[in-house]
Amino acid sequence: MINKRLAWFAFLLTFSAVAHAMPLQPLSDKVTRISIKGMAGKVWYVPSTVDTIKWGYLPNAIDKPLLTVPSGAVVVFDTLSHEGLLEDQGRDARKYFMSKGVPERLVLKDAMAITGSSLTHDFAKDGPHIITGPVAIEGAQPGDVLKVEILAVTPRVPYGVISNRHGKGALPGEFPEGAKPEADASAEHPEKFHNVSVFTPIRKNHRGAWEGVMQNAHGEEVRFPTAPFMGVMGVAAATEELVHSVPPGIFGGNMDVKDLGVGTIVYLPVFVPGANFYTGDPHMVQGNGEVALTALEHSMRATFKFTLLKKGDRRIPSASGTLEKPFGETPDYWIAIGLNPDLDEAMKDAVREAMRFLTEKLGMDRSIAFAYMSAATDFNVSQVVDRTKGIHALIRKRDFIKVKQRPH
Repeated sequence: MINKRLAWFAFLLTFSAVAHAMPLQPLSDKVTRISIKGMAGKVWYVPSTVDTIKWGYLPNAIDKPLLTVPSGAVVVFDTLSHEGLLEDQGRDARKYFMSKGVPERLVLKDAMAITGSSLTHDFAKDGPHIITGPVAIEGAQPGDVLKVEILAVTPRVPYGVISNRHGKGALPGEFPEGAKPEADASAEHPEKFHNVSVFTPIRKNHRGAWEGVMQNAHGEEVRFPTAPFMGVMGVAAATEELVHSVPPGIFGGNMDVKDLGVGTIVYLPVFVPGANFYTGDPHMVQGNGEVALTALEHSMRATFKFTLLKKGDRRIPSASGTLEKPFGETPDYWIAIGLNPDLDEAMKDAVREAMRFLTEKLGMDRSIAFAYMSAATDFNVSQVVDRTKGIHALIRKRDFIKVKQRPH
């Protein structure tokens, strides 16, 4: 009871300045057109409902798109974090968040609808992520590239959750500390999983920037900056088999590259007609590595602009006129992404992909490119917790200000 009162007191203190503007409840329960302030005309809106999501799996070659949009279209997705909704948290969004001191009005209606539905989800077998989509792009064919511009990623509620689960994270077997899961653990008895989920409020600081808020053992505040991004962005894989939501792949998916936030671009190779883009696993902030298992998982309203680059388009970041794996771009960096279940091999994959870009598009000799990377390119561990591990290279654009990108 004392801990619950403390949580409620901390919640009131933290949320008093921001709760009036939240939550961002669903704008519709169906795919529709909406107006966005500052943008001419109407854009598409995709909610997260039982009919528009997959729980634990990614769209594949036989999933039908929710809608088809032309190249250049802007689409808004209301996405949901799985944290607070999973079986080891009771699969009851209303009950879980209210137990943390959240008023019912600040619990998302779509989260409550999904956890209260008959939608099947196997906690032990299925991925945790709630994936919204897919959306097809007119004219997209295998060999083309989908350019995805991230225009906005806006928090829908003033709180999130960071979780550590048995057998997962960077220190499986060491964390969580304490008892192991019991055989009869279930959504009806979530405490028997003995996993650890840390409810984490956010608030705006004196500069108007969002920050996460924790407390140490003495009740003193620990504050850290936030940087929202979508952990899952991808296109349908060319398979009719189920595609688990946890490991990323050549189709994108759960890449968890924290640098790919607002104002950045993801280039995704197309494997099926229409490309069939999807998104999910929204994050408020993540440290490279994502060591506990999750980032600060946080439901977001995400806005994307889709541009179809037909095979051979000079804007594709390769010499072949197509891509074999995802590639990123920010105002300051080109991002080469390496993926492999083995971290050493993921590193090699990232180096080879960076080498490919430096030689194909920036005209460097391979030996010079290798030397340049050693001196001037950071290779960051994106995450080590998603079965397939990720490393991404940050190739600094300003180093090449006098270099023209080579056409293929």
